[in-house]
Amino acid sequence: MSESKVLKGHRGVVVSYRRGKHLQHTNQVILIFDEIGSRNEAAVLIGRKIKWTSDVGKEFLGKVLAVHGNSGAVRAKFRTNLPGQAIGTPVHIV
Repeated sequence: MSESKVLKGHRGVVVSYRRGKHLQHTNQVILIFDEIGSRNEAAVLIGRKIKWTSDVGKEFLGKVLAVHGNSGAVRAKFRTNLPGQAIGTPVHIV
């Protein structure tokens, strides 16, 4: 995927918090974006600003940190940690 294909407003979904077998890191979340299916395509998103909006309209701003796995998922960190209600909801590239 070329740099020009990654447009503002590109939609992704919050899949989970970053976690291990015994510990959950609520300061980082795992995101999956539409039309991104490989590690190389996901690497283009590193450094991009993202936004999640709650049901009441509060906006949470974050940044894509790294690729997560080989299937195009990425890890992101938000200025304020996302609540649990964010899992399964959309995020957008700013």
